[in-house]
Amino acid sequence: MPIDIKSATNVSLPKTKKPVFDLSQFGNRITLKHRILFSERLAILLETGVPLHSSLEILCKQEDNPNVKRLLETILQDVSSGDSFSSAIARHPQLFTSSYVNLIAASERGGFMPQILEQLITMDNKSEAMRSRLLSTMFYPSFLILFSIAVVIFVLTVIFPKFAELFDTIKDQLPFTTIILMGMSDLLREHWISITGGTAFLLFVFAKWLTMSEGKEFFDRKKLTLPVIKDIFIQIYMVQIMRVMGLSLSSGVSIVDTLNSCRDVVKNSVIRNFITKLSKNVTEGQGISSGFKEAEFIPPMISSMISTGETAGNLPVVMQRVADHYETDLTKKLTNVSKLIEPFMLLIMGIIVGLIVSSLILPIFKLSRAVT
Repeated sequence: MPIDIKSATNVSLPKTKKPVFDLSQFGNRITLKHRILFSERLAILLETGVPLHSSLEILCKQEDNPNVKRLLETILQDVSSGDSFSSAIARHPQLFTSSYVNLIAASERGGFMPQILEQLITMDNKSEAMRSRLLSTMFYPSFLILFSIAVVIFVLTVIFPKFAELFDTIKDQLPFTTIILMGMSDLLREHWISITGGTAFLLFVFAKWLTMSEGKEFFDRKKLTLPVIKDIFIQIYMVQIMRVMGLSLSSGVSIVDTLNSCRDVVKNSVIRNFITKLSKNVTEGQGISSGFKEAEFIPPMISSMISTGETAGNLPVVMQRVADHYETDLTKKLTNVSKLIEPFMLLIMGIIVGLIVSSLILPIFKLSRAVT
């Protein structure tokens, strides 16, 4: 007999809003938001006394996303066949990272899964909030750049040709900028197929190169070396690492498993190599503080605090505090960068518009004087 969620728990679970259009035919991607919602629902059910197996059955019935639903049904089947919950979710890395799996495994051994789920929800929510802040910071300048390019192309291909015949009468008196823009206009109109095809090909090659190991490593290194950008990315990576390590170590996950989890969380080859070296140091009997001190991109404050925490035996607490500190500082930094980018981009757009307008207006003034 199907289990009714209301009669089983007497609480209402958070539900996903149904989209206005059904996107199932396009394939719904599994994202971090799906994991957060799954963790929230499972935590509520377990806290109210519903067994794990029954909780998974309820979640399968409530899930609207077809991909997530199939994944949960597979997990339910594995748990029903006798596998542990952590082993079942470990087979689905597209939704459950190794840090998530390790923490769930530790909670299964200790019998405190609802508490771990709550902490995982908090960690995932903070990660999602940081991602949203990054996207919002980059959205406005990206929009202005694309809009400026579209305006310039429109003016060169639609507006300038209408003045071409008129300007031919004073070709020797045209400003240098007008001559350049007229040439660009002719080039775009006469060879737009070749230009569009060439641009698309170059973008394709560039995107393909980014997927290769050489391209990934090149940009991963640039993220940690370019001025201004490096400070932001280092803080992002440190927040991710410290958050996972602090929660994992405080929950009883071994240091080696914790470092392996961090390696899966961070999407940067340089940072991954750094974590691999930390894991090697631990395996050889050394502490992790030495690895932090040796890395050039690690801020001295982090190295010092890690060393202090390791000596005092309260490394998880120190790591959580470092994560909180850098997350707060990162939020302020992104806000400041956003405030600086907006006037700078507006200034660039103003210069471009002024250049185009002056290239049109000045020849018209010369023509009007010649007529009078």
